[in-house]
Amino acid sequence: MRPQHGSPPAPPTVHALRTREAQCVSFMVAGAAGGVPVVVLHGGPGSGSQPDATRLFDLTRFRVVLIDQRGTGRSTPRGGVRHNRTDRLIEDIEAVRVRLGIERWGVLGGSWGAALALAYAGRHPQSVTGVVLRGLFLTSAREVRGLFVTSRKRAPHAWTKLCAAAGCTLPAGLLARCAARLQHGGASDAQQRALALAWRGYENAVLASAGARRKLVPARSSHKESRKLVDKYRIQAHYLTHRCWLGETRLLSLARLAAASGVPLAAVHGSRDPVCPPVNLRRLTRAVPAAHVECVRAGHLASDPALREHVAHALAAMFLPSTHEGRTLRRAA
Repeated sequence: MRPQHGSPPAPPTVHALRTREAQCVSFMVAGAAGGVPVVVLHGGPGSGSQPDATRLFDLTRFRVVLIDQRGTGRSTPRGGVRHNRTDRLIEDIEAVRVRLGIERWGVLGGSWGAALALAYAGRHPQSVTGVVLRGLFLTSAREVRGLFVTSRKRAPHAWTKLCAAAGCTLPAGLLARCAARLQHGGASDAQQRALALAWRGYENAVLASAGARRKLVPARSSHKESRKLVDKYRIQAHYLTHRCWLGETRLLSLARLAAASGVPLAAVHGSRDPVCPPVNLRRLTRAVPAAHVECVRAGHLASDPALREHVAHALAAMFLPSTHEGRTLRRAA
């Protein structure tokens, strides 16, 4: 589809997709009706889409679709883990594409969303024009252990608080304890809210340890906000305890399938990312030598100015061939 240069963006609209399991998947459409279509896959798992993601795009030239994955954001049931796994999310993405009458679209994914983007492109390469990744998560046991065990050295005080809230005495059992307590009926409402707040505090401390000028702001402690955190981390624990039903070997195999089918891949990663190791770029290029990757001086979050700039450039370079910004993505050494 050739973008309509200078087409005024339409007001964002919110839609709902009903699944066969009685899930309601919410998605928002923003930008120009005749623009280049790109679907945005959020991280977490469990975080929900962020409207700020549209700032990465020239909305006069792009048509942007933001999907709240099952149980997140506006999707219901909120925090539900039944019928909530990666293969169902892939089905939902494809169903939204069909619902919107889009023949093929680009995919942008960050962190967990980057893993989901590769999995979707590998399963449905005929639906994908290209994939841009930010902060690549490979869903490996090594990365999950890094977050819950190794990273305690980055934020020992916050980690101790998380262990106490989870009732955990062994580092290797922390994720399992969190998952058990956050299940429906796994603990009292007050205990679940305390655990979710402690998890958020630990996550913030780990992110701040990257020195990316991220302030340690206490998580909101209102009942409503803490319940939202419970929903988020219930889903995240559900996915991470199962390695997101992918694992590194399978995910990279899906990336190879996408590339072999002609889907171009580009990845931008922060050199100071404390959550997803920068070495993940090399793992990707070993599997897909044609992937264009760039490591920039930044942390993990999409709000990091350096990451935002380079991801926006990667999107324009991938999907707007007429854009010349005097810069190219470098392949990892």
